[in-house]
Amino acid sequence: MSLGIAEINQCNEARFVELLGGVFEHSPWVPELVFSGLPFASRRALHEAMCRTVENSPEVMRMELLCRHPELAGKEASAGTLTDDSKREQAGAGLDQCSVAELATIKSLNQNYSAKFKFPFIIAVTGLDKHQIIAAMQKRLDNSTELEFETALTEVEKIARIRIDALIDA
Repeated sequence: MSLGIAEINQCNEARFVELLGGVFEHSPWVPELVFSGLPFASRRALHEAMCRTVENSPEVMRMELLCRHPELAGKEASAGTLTDDSKREQAGAGLDQCSVAELATIKSLNQNYSAKFKFPFIIAVTGLDKHQIIAAMQKRLDNSTELEFETALTEVEKIARIRIDALIDA
């Protein structure tokens, strides 16, 4: 489904949240807080408003937002409970076609990452392949907690941009 920004601007709050509630994974509170900013001049302006809302939210809410993201090629993928967006994004990066050894590596990296940072590894996988993703997981494990928290939030904003671009025509 692709809509124009004019259609988004004409939505009532319930429809606005319904359409944009998945832009930030399982976090409808973002569009709920942004709704009062209607109308938006462009999808970019909408994205910026949503990102500002996240950036200005309390740290506990930002941590909760990170924790709502699924592990890459993790238990949600195995159980078939990924959101449609996450399923499409992970499949596009080849994470649904990993070898047994690659899955074991990703599982181990996911466990080490979550143990260190207390949230799942997050990366905008669009345009990446599974080898680039594994390399990024390995590299980012060396980050400090503060740097990785900010890096993960930046990746969440990239994911949101990709999802908005897919939903709303330019």
